[in-house]
Amino acid sequence: MELPSRLIEAAVDQMASLPGVGRKTALRLVLHLLNRSDEQVDAFSESFQQMKQGIHACKTCHNLTETAVCSICADPARNDRLICVVEDIRDLLALESTGQYRGQYHVLGGVISPMDGIGPNDLNIDALVTRLENEKTGDDEAAPEVIFALPATMEGETTAFYLFRKLANTGVEVTAIARGLAVGEDLQHADEATLVQSLKQRLPYTS
Repeated sequence: MELPSRLIEAAVDQMASLPGVGRKTALRLVLHLLNRSDEQVDAFSESFQQMKQGIHACKTCHNLTETAVCSICADPARNDRLICVVEDIRDLLALESTGQYRGQYHVLGGVISPMDGIGPNDLNIDALVTRLENEKTGDDEAAPEVIFALPATMEGETTAFYLFRKLANTGVEVTAIARGLAVGEDLQHADEATLVQSLKQRLPYTS
């Protein structure tokens, strides 16, 4: 479809670059913004600029935060001997929405996928190993437990196996959430009851 203005065309191109947004939807959104007041459009665009400038990765777990350390890592009520490894922020939010998990997280930022050109060095894997090596375990303190909460896909399983090998000499207990999740299902698409049961019925991870 030929649009009446190159400015509208450029805006539609940008909107359509978002995941899940086709050109028809992009055009509808752009025309809606065009009909809003200058103040509303300024507030809309400014919110994204402020987000881009003010949000960064937590230096401990790589969650998104406005401060050096995210609110989960900074919460003294959370169990710092329990670290749940997830693919991305959406999986963290899905687990948090259950209200049942009170440990901490480590966000990998993806999974190993040779087909997509994503290798171990592209993920926050070394940061996890370093984090665990820096943990001090006293005589009266249990070793940390690392829970794999990764997708039930070939890429997720490959990543879990790689992590298991990397953590083999760290002395941590490695478990994985129970497979209440369907094979091939993304964590953020699972319902809360399934996520809760998967966490409660986690099993020792074996290669």
